[in-house]
Amino acid sequence: MAKINTHYKKLKPSYFFSEMSKRTREFQIKNPGIEVIKLGIGNTTEPLPPTVIKGLKNGVKKLSNASKYTGYGDEQGDIRLRTALAEWYKKRGIVFDPSEIFISDGAKPDCANIQSLFSKNAVVAIQNPVYPVYLDSNILAGRNKIIFMSCSEKNDFFPDVPKQKIDLIYICSPNNPTGAVISRKKLSQVVDYAKKHKAIIIFDAAYSEFISDSDIPKSIYEIHGAKTCAVEIQSFSKFAGFTGVRLGWSVVPKQLVAEDSIPGQLNQMWNRRQTTMFNGASNIVQEGGLAVLSEKGQKECRKIISYYMENAKIIKTGLTKLGFIVFGGVNAPYLWVKTPNKMSSWEFFDKLLEEARVVCTPGVGFGSEGEGYVRISSFGHRENIIKAVEGIQKNLKI
Repeated sequence: MAKINTHYKKLKPSYFFSEMSKRTREFQIKNPGIEVIKLGIGNTTEPLPPTVIKGLKNGVKKLSNASKYTGYGDEQGDIRLRTALAEWYKKRGIVFDPSEIFISDGAKPDCANIQSLFSKNAVVAIQNPVYPVYLDSNILAGRNKIIFMSCSEKNDFFPDVPKQKIDLIYICSPNNPTGAVISRKKLSQVVDYAKKHKAIIIFDAAYSEFISDSDIPKSIYEIHGAKTCAVEIQSFSKFAGFTGVRLGWSVVPKQLVAEDSIPGQLNQMWNRRQTTMFNGASNIVQEGGLAVLSEKGQKECRKIISYYMENAKIIKTGLTKLGFIVFGGVNAPYLWVKTPNKMSSWEFFDKLLEEARVVCTPGVGFGSEGEGYVRISSFGHRENIIKAVEGIQKNLKI
């Protein structure tokens, strides 16, 4: 008799983004014709730039030509793209061999799948609040030794190093949902801790291209010794607007070692995992990725990032004028807003929807420490951002 994976029962009954959609849909049914501006889910909105579109079209064109047609590619990713990413890191003073870089269909699946390399008995430390995939994937793997690292105003939304021995540490910077960034000093402390305790850091840097402060590390490998203790997961989703196109990568250095492994072993294990369970990212999409990494492509993509960050500035300025306490929105596209009058996250979600016609994300959906906050995304068309801020200013009753 086949039996179910009972660890699914340990997950929350509803993925909270689904609950947001449900409440928004119900509001729209009751209020037909009323425009609702959605600044909840972090979905990009602006068209891909010309150079990237040209690259994607080139990928399609190749499939129409017998001499250039490609079927299955390398599961690890097109060597041209992996080499281009190695060059991208090299310009930042970080040296990798292309064999240490693995192309995927996005950061989210890599964040979920990377934990499969480690023992079921591993003690896992996860920020609270933080993106749900880190927690849920470890629960589904059957891990029950999960430590939550409190992130609050008191510690600038990044925790100090754990006091007990941890095996896997998840760090997301710029952080989703708080918009906070980890300082070089604090990240160095995390790396030192990992080296001392033979722990592994899973560093989610999907929003790194939004960092404008030169003192803030964009990659964990800017920290000395990180290659021995950290995996970095990256994405084209927010960097280049590939949310629906799907393309990302993970770096698994050959120097990386777990407590019971030797150099190169984890790299080989991830390679084995990918070649067994993944057929590689789309050939077409990888052509687009190559276009993103071209000099012209990066320039065009950074213009779009600047557009979103100007959106963030408009939102932050508007809310601050109303007396809201707002974090983030400087080196990240998310704003972490403290709810007024000690309202719960869901109460303020409903209030903002009903009175201002704006959808946000309840902070409690990211963990217990997110209660009393909401996340507002700066991904949106400028006219909608302005409408949202004006709607809040005119209609929200505080």
